[in-house]
Amino acid sequence: MKSILIIEDERSIAELQRDYLESNGYQADIEGRGDIGLAKALEGGYDLVILDLMLPNTDGYEICRRIRQSHNTPIIMVSAKKEDVDKIRGLGLGADDYMTKPFSPSELVARVKAHLARYERLTGDSKEAQESIAIRGLTINKATRQVSIRDQDMLLTGKEFDLLLLLAMHPNRVFTKDELFERVWGLESVGDNSTVTVHIRRLREKIELDPSNPQYIDTVWGVGYRLKV
Repeated sequence: MKSILIIEDERSIAELQRDYLESNGYQADIEGRGDIGLAKALEGGYDLVILDLMLPNTDGYEICRRIRQSHNTPIIMVSAKKEDVDKIRGLGLGADDYMTKPFSPSELVARVKAHLARYERLTGDSKEAQESIAIRGLTINKATRQVSIRDQDMLLTGKEFDLLLLLAMHPNRVFTKDELFERVWGLESVGDNSTVTVHIRRLREKIELDPSNPQYIDTVWGVGYRLKV
């Protein structure tokens, strides 16, 4: 059974999320304090974290940043903050998704399923997943989810890795932002491309010698992105 950690200080909201998750076959734990939630997340053992932004003791941004230093566990950030800058900041720190309150609990469950399914598939033990991809000094190991550039290991978030792997598996193919969002995040794009834009920027900062003049991830203006070989 997949286990979910809900870090949320509004008890009624957390219990509603837990009830919907448990009715769909997941085990869900609730923690209302940010510092304790962070400790639990870092202990490992959870398959996904649902993370509120406004928390006592330690806020969601700091929790997300700390988790991403050592774990690739999928993170769904939730907040009443609707401004793009808050969403971009959360995604930039490594969150895999961002949901604005109020939202339907059934939508949350759908997103949890999508993120878990993709994470599980991309970390599977199939023959395809055991292969590595090497492109001009960039090496992507699908089995271990490790990435190295010029023999230096890079720490990527879960969605950064998924996005890079998709591009690398289809070299020179141009993907629109909507296609990338649907295939990596598993949800239909509703016209908000900031998620993809932020993750592309973060990838360039990690794998490119000069992110402003990328040699790997190319922007095809007016269309989308591709990984050049």
